[in-house]
Amino acid sequence: MRRESELNELARVVDACRKCEIGCLRTKSVFGEGDPCARLMCVGEGPGETEDATGRPFVGRAGELLTKMLAAIGLERGEVYICNTIKCRACYREGTKLRNRAPTPEELANCRPYLDQQIALVQPRVILALGAPAAKSFLGSSFQITRMRGRWYEGPHGIPLMVTFHPAYVLRQGGMALTETKRQVWADLKAVKAKLDELERSQPQDDMAGDGPAPEPVQPSLF
Repeated sequence: MRRESELNELARVVDACRKCEIGCLRTKSVFGEGDPCARLMCVGEGPGETEDATGRPFVGRAGELLTKMLAAIGLERGEVYICNTIKCRACYREGTKLRNRAPTPEELANCRPYLDQQIALVQPRVILALGAPAAKSFLGSSFQITRMRGRWYEGPHGIPLMVTFHPAYVLRQGGMALTETKRQVWADLKAVKAKLDELERSQPQDDMAGDGPAPEPVQPSLF
């Protein structure tokens, strides 16, 4: 498959990249994974310690929650394309340990062409940005996730873009804050599901006379 082979070639380019210092500090580059023809692309901030060790995006507890979030709207992880704004772990040394940190503007700029190429190759119908850093990479540094998530924006190539909270942020919440965050994330996921269904119905070959609107998804116990 052309898309798969071109993504694999791009992954090799990323693995050889040393534009940033973190390219020399990382254990593995974390390019992305999933269906090369996915309707939905999920974009996070960057790899953490576990992702750096495995070379896979969104593993560990945050990855488990993302998998459950996708399942809540009827999508398996393998049906989606998952990647990050940067492909190496942004980190710094503290004694003998490496600690996570936010990507610098230079790191985001150096990695952006790789993300743009991934989007151009996969051609998703919808992009879901997970967390403020991912949202800012698309929508600018003034984006405020608490006020501006849950709306549709125009992403690269005119692709509809939705922003929601990062799974790791959800996991850090507790009490009433957790309840409210779950409610907001579930609303965003339902909007993504509705948009995918709308775009699917707009394809003439999938038009079926007599089909009614899709049933409203029921909030799972996870949320």
